[in-house]
Amino acid sequence: MSQSAPAQSVPSRLPWLIIICGCLIALLTFGPRSAMGFFQLPMLAEKGWDRTTFGLAMAFQNLAWGLGTPIFGALADKYGTGKVLALSGVMYAAGLVLMANADSATMLHIGGGVLVGLGIASGSFGIVLAAFARNVAPERRSFVFGLGTAAGSAGMFLFAPLSQGLISAYGWYDALLVMSAMMLIVPLLAIPLRGNATSGNGGQAAYRQTVAEALREALGHRSYLLLTSGFFVCGFQVAFITAHFPAYISDIGIEARYAVIALALIGFFNIIGSLAAGVIGQHYSKPMFLAWIYIGRSMLVTAFLLLPQTPSTVILFAVLMGLLWLSTVPPTNSLVAIMFGTSHLGLLGGIVFFSHQIGSFLGVWLGGYLYDLLGTYDPVWWMGVVLGLFAALVHWPIRERPVARLAGSPA
Repeated sequence: MSQSAPAQSVPSRLPWLIIICGCLIALLTFGPRSAMGFFQLPMLAEKGWDRTTFGLAMAFQNLAWGLGTPIFGALADKYGTGKVLALSGVMYAAGLVLMANADSATMLHIGGGVLVGLGIASGSFGIVLAAFARNVAPERRSFVFGLGTAAGSAGMFLFAPLSQGLISAYGWYDALLVMSAMMLIVPLLAIPLRGNATSGNGGQAAYRQTVAEALREALGHRSYLLLTSGFFVCGFQVAFITAHFPAYISDIGIEARYAVIALALIGFFNIIGSLAAGVIGQHYSKPMFLAWIYIGRSMLVTAFLLLPQTPSTVILFAVLMGLLWLSTVPPTNSLVAIMFGTSHLGLLGGIVFFSHQIGSFLGVWLGGYLYDLLGTYDPVWWMGVVLGLFAALVHWPIRERPVARLAGSPA
């Protein structure tokens, strides 16, 4: 089956140029997609579309992101991370331009949906964190995964006020074009990661596997399947809030500026939560930590829905949700690296993320569909609560240990 190969040592010193450029890419690719909710109402007012149309575009975006991540992850594993990241910037920019010029729902779905989704997929956390994993010693991975995730959180923090400010000053059309131009910085930042592939000097796997062998091993692994099913819930919860929270705030009679403040606060406290998750995951059980994150989310949403909804409770909700927002990413990616090593981490982490994006598709689409049908977002909020408890249960039995072929070998 697999042939043994000498494991290559990883320097104990952190490769800061790769980490900094990877973090900036995560910031840029995560920023605009987290601000899509601000474009919903002004676009619909001008185009005459309903919320289902916009919600479906964002659902296609999340689905393309999920479908593309394991494919681009496998390409990065084989041919190099830098090439895939450069492609990300080009597709992302093209998608935003097409979204700005969409004169039909189909163009919106192709541009803001599929093309932007593929741009995010090829520059996603999974691609960047896999590159980090190949250049960082196992005992430091959870920490640098936290840095990468925190950088994505910073993108949300920066782009929430930036996008709203651009929309207010120049209109939604020009705001999309400005963000499109910013995506063209990504290919330049990708240069330090250009040689990062398992087939080159960056390979650190103790065993060489074909893609088919890696897939067969992972899909037959109980803990991996549980981790994959649990990450579905993360996508459902965060994508629904990202796409529909600004409209929800407007519906309950709170000033629109509080939606900007709330999403910016989620992004800011997500930085803290992601960094803390990287440190906590380095010292404590990652499956148990993930279970408590999902329980915390369910408790928080329940309290938010049942208590009086005021600007103060919106801000408090944003702060607490920010701490839990992407804190799932460092322990989830670390568990995949622990189980299977880094040889096919882009592919296997991408499959876990695909589950996340199926959840995102449903969260975004159901948000718009059920609102148009029932006139309220409440059913989707409560679905998220129930799913959070389900995610906590499936993480409980996950085993944090490598597969048998890696036992006793360097990760």
